[in-house]
Amino acid sequence: MTRRVVVFGLGGTIAMTADAGGGVVPALSAEQLVTAVPGLAETGITVDVVDFRRVPGASLSFEDIYDLGSAIEQKLSEGADGVVITQGTDTIEETAYLLDLAHERNEPVVVTGAMRNPTLAGADGPANVLAAIQTAASEVARGLGVVVAFADEIHAAARVRKTHTTSGYTFQSANGGPLGYVVEGMPRIVNRPATRVTVPAVSAPKPVEVAVIPMLLGDNGTALEAVADRVDGLVVAAFGVGHVPAAVVEVLRGLAERMPVVLASRTGAGSTLERTYAFPGSESDMLGRGLIPAGFLDQLKARILLRHLLSTGHDTAGIGDVFRRAGV
Repeated sequence: MTRRVVVFGLGGTIAMTADAGGGVVPALSAEQLVTAVPGLAETGITVDVVDFRRVPGASLSFEDIYDLGSAIEQKLSEGADGVVITQGTDTIEETAYLLDLAHERNEPVVVTGAMRNPTLAGADGPANVLAAIQTAASEVARGLGVVVAFADEIHAAARVRKTHTTSGYTFQSANGGPLGYVVEGMPRIVNRPATRVTVPAVSAPKPVEVAVIPMLLGDNGTALEAVADRVDGLVVAAFGVGHVPAAVVEVLRGLAERMPVVLASRTGAGSTLERTYAFPGSESDMLGRGLIPAGFLDQLKARILLRHLLSTGHDTAGIGDVFRRAGV
């Protein structure tokens, strides 16, 4: 049976060519990207193309991704077997997770891009697109939600991070490793997450703002106070397992009385703790003052989840319940 995959192009390095000044800008259409992929015709996969956006990854918005989610839902409802998204790598770890939160169907949605633009020797875009299409067309990828396919590795949207500015192997999953690999054109899944949390999107999400504030040596809360009246929710990227300086404890307590405040770790791997340390500013102290533990979600994923929950009308108690399920 012929499999049909829809490719949505959003721009990014994978779609860039040189301008008159010698720099590269998004210019290639999604169709041009797909046409340039060696070996695609031999797979027997039917590929439809949607030129959805042509912008750098850094300029994508929540509205862009919510619109994309609706367009993906329509294509899957019309019978597509899977979806591929090509975009700039700057925000893949965030856009993939936002899409994953609202994707309740079994069909695979695969996000990919490139670290080396098409004007460079060894451009990785064609290989990544081919692997993404093969993954999206595969039965073994069903039920995994949204994944990132890059350098022949398949990563869960909730785990993956961009870890290097230029390396072709920049996407890594520190907590648990990749879900699988593309081997000889076939996805092989070797690691399935025990849980996956979805939160349906709404037709008219509320406009909200969520900030991420890292804790720093000698922090006295100035940055926290600067954003306090301008956001609807806050993620604190704390030291280690969830520690903050004693000088910011009362500031955070006051903020947690006004809005949901999530306690994440700035380390990028491992879970926040809940009951190991007990000094002022420790994880147990801050959770006792009303902060919400992020668990294994890093600060960027925590922001995506918190903003999505606020925009879909969840209150602080409901937000805490979802984080406890999503952060395991």
